[in-house]
Amino acid sequence: MTRYFNTAVFLAASVSGLALGPALAQDSRWVQLEAHRELDVALTRAQQYQDSIGNVSGFQLPSEWYALTLGPFETDTDAFEVRRQLRAERAIPPDAFVSSGENYRARIFPVDGAAVAPQVTPQTPPVETPDPLATAEPEPEPEPEETLREAQISERQLDRDQRADLQTALQWFGFYTQRIDAAFGPGTRRSMAAWQADNGYEETGVLTTRQRAELLDDYQSELAALGMQTIRDADAGIEIALPLAMVDFDRHEAPFSRFTAKDDSGVQVLLLSQPGNQATLFGLYEIMQTLEIVPLEGAREREANSFTLTGQNEELRSHTFAQFRGGQIKGYTLVWTPERDDQMARVLPMMQESFTTFGGTLPESTGQASQVARSALLAGLAVRRPDFSRSGFYIDATGTTLTTAQAVAQCDRVTLDEAYTARVRARDDALNIAVLEPETPLVPLAFAQFAEGDMPVGQEITISGYSFEDMLTRPVLTFGRLDATGGLNGEDGVLRLNVTVAQGDLGGPVFGPNGAVLGLLSGQPPMENRQLPPEVNFAVSAQAIRGFLSENGVASGTLRDGVSVPPEQLTRVAGDLTVLVSCWN
Repeated sequence: MTRYFNTAVFLAASVSGLALGPALAQDSRWVQLEAHRELDVALTRAQQYQDSIGNVSGFQLPSEWYALTLGPFETDTDAFEVRRQLRAERAIPPDAFVSSGENYRARIFPVDGAAVAPQVTPQTPPVETPDPLATAEPEPEPEPEETLREAQISERQLDRDQRADLQTALQWFGFYTQRIDAAFGPGTRRSMAAWQADNGYEETGVLTTRQRAELLDDYQSELAALGMQTIRDADAGIEIALPLAMVDFDRHEAPFSRFTAKDDSGVQVLLLSQPGNQATLFGLYEIMQTLEIVPLEGAREREANSFTLTGQNEELRSHTFAQFRGGQIKGYTLVWTPERDDQMARVLPMMQESFTTFGGTLPESTGQASQVARSALLAGLAVRRPDFSRSGFYIDATGTTLTTAQAVAQCDRVTLDEAYTARVRARDDALNIAVLEPETPLVPLAFAQFAEGDMPVGQEITISGYSFEDMLTRPVLTFGRLDATGGLNGEDGVLRLNVTVAQGDLGGPVFGPNGAVLGLLSGQPPMENRQLPPEVNFAVSAQAIRGFLSENGVASGTLRDGVSVPPEQLTRVAGDLTVLVSCWN
């Protein structure tokens, strides 16, 4: 008992002033030690903890399990300090965590309903006169530990499943990192020795019968606290082990099966399931990074047919894996709060190991084959929005894009359709034009064909652009008239338009009646002490664009004479080649 003297005093002091009635004290904190399915096991363990460190309470959980706790504590600081001290003394499990107690129901320990501090043995006990007639009962001798030889003999009697179970338990606690093969080679021996050292045993590398039981009991207690169970989602075509004591299935919302936090656990799971190709996978890789559940800090790894995203900040952690196979994209995201780090470090490998796919996918989301619309794919999830968005348009079959120079002038990161990261290949601030090149070649459904020759003044024009920036997934068409070729001061390479536009339209293509691109919408030039009418706007002409592209080694095509594009076809083509350009900082 003397080993826990200081901690016990701290425990008693931490709970002083907190009276517990029929309901738990509001805003209190608890250190949850273990959870057990069987009531008698929970009561036995609670009494053992009470005898050693005190302040133990037991509560029924909504899952019909029973949680053993220390507390309550007035502040998070008190709870975390007690947990730190007791873990350092190895008096409680290393994965004990701080809980708000919101999911605690009826109290099962102690039976009188009050948390009791341990009785601390005085360092100088009073001297008692022995009763000469009393006969002292001898204390039972502890069962001797097996010798190394005896442990080796008992170990040989284990079958394959029992050996695999031991490796799995060692892996769960972070001692074993290799494949579960039920063979006790050098790696397993080293992990057993490490477990023995961590638990105060002689490092023989061979577990005794008692040590094996202790390891497996601890492992089962961990599983019970998390409720790890393998689920089979027939709609998503995914089988995976999940901590069902911490998450509840909520709904299917393509492309996700959503599992929300249970009893304020702070844990979420998303199962990803959708048809698609490699371009869809790469687009999803970019889109996922705009979600609030994927913090900016963390490792990112994208391979040919899969990707992994990790994120962390002071409030949140997440891990996402997705893979592309046979026209299907499937994966999962685990989200948790920092106080669950130790537990999720054990949950995540089990999810990874158990993840298997079968059957079909959830219904396909809306959107075009060349685009991955964030709002369509990730409905219901909070996102980080860009600083601003403008328009652009594809000019070749690999996704090279034109936009205004102002749209990308001061951006840490530029994306196309909020899904694909692009770099600035060339820029001309005087013309207000920039060429963007996607990091991964794209396959747009259409790309621009420029007009060649003179453009009749007075002809009707159509502008395609994201007038409402990232609020819509398809561009808006705006109609107007070509008023003049040349700027207000006679500048070459400029078209003057009679049309009212929005900021999101800037950078979009200006079409003539035959579907050829006449120019790139650049808006109104900055003017001191003057304000142009809203219907006066300008565009960089097709001739100036082609000259700029030629100087920078970018190929472009023209639309042959005599071609006529019906209005309904122009609407479709404009939507297919116009792209949302977003600036992120």
